[in-house]
Amino acid sequence: MTRPTSRPILLRDVFDDPTDVVRLLERGAPYTPLGGWMRPGLDPDAPTSVMWFQEDWVHADFRLPGAELFLDHPAYFEAARRFWGMHEIVPHSVYVNLMVNLCEAGPAHSDNPKFRGRERSNTPMWLLRLMFWSGLFRRWEIPQATAIFWLDDVAEGGGLAYWADGPEKPAHRHAGAMANTALVGDNHHMFHQVEPVGPFAGGTRRVTARAELAPAGDGSGDWAVRDRGREVFRAPLSGYRVSVLWKADVYESAAERERLRDDTLSLEDVASIFDRDLAARGVSLRFDPARLEEPSLRPDLAAVYPEPVPLGARPSIYDYP
Repeated sequence: MTRPTSRPILLRDVFDDPTDVVRLLERGAPYTPLGGWMRPGLDPDAPTSVMWFQEDWVHADFRLPGAELFLDHPAYFEAARRFWGMHEIVPHSVYVNLMVNLCEAGPAHSDNPKFRGRERSNTPMWLLRLMFWSGLFRRWEIPQATAIFWLDDVAEGGGLAYWADGPEKPAHRHAGAMANTALVGDNHHMFHQVEPVGPFAGGTRRVTARAELAPAGDGSGDWAVRDRGREVFRAPLSGYRVSVLWKADVYESAAERERLRDDTLSLEDVASIFDRDLAARGVSLRFDPARLEEPSLRPDLAAVYPEPVPLGARPSIYDYP
């Protein structure tokens, strides 16, 4: 399934007045540490989280007031149509990342896929990724356009490495002059990695899953991290790496979108497709939907359908205790 994609399109001067983004950030506060499928079962009282905060602004049943600033941005639609050569762009998600004091890189990864009938609401994320990298489910894959916006130049580090030529080729970088820019492309076939984010003195600090990042509210203009009632870090907003991600489904046309609507995958379909391929490979393993919760199924299948590791990827913050 590894294949190059096109290099993302760089947009500059994304917003006439970036303070509109700041007001939206304030409205969406507080922000909590990254968790989710990569970090299941976190102990909420153990200081195991780095200061990487995230929150949804738009998803299936929620929209933060004002989030149409990103959701309906005309430059995103135009760039997505140009990148994909397709015309029906259906935005569905906006979320924000705020990072500080990550002395190691983020994980090198591709974004999580969607298939008609199979997505994170009804399918474990590890299985969606396995389906994607197996290459067996291309017929049902929903292409996803992604725009990543940066609010400020990141004072220390904070660039983005991205493998637009495929994971076996060297990465490109977007770093330095990042304020009010966005990259629009295909983050599902393209591996990418957040580079270390300062300040670096004293090493990476860790907080609990209960920590929150929000404006300090004391007139200073700072944003503060509070963990179980105690302030553990503060800096002006410009001291954080702030990025906002926009995602949209992509179709050739509205007619194609309608035509494909009922061509969906059931879990039984997934099992049957995997089993035919496993048999053709001479592998005795079979996909049993009843085993989805068994710890052994995931690594057994991943051994047959491994996810690539991009060339030159840095060690991740999650590679360290």
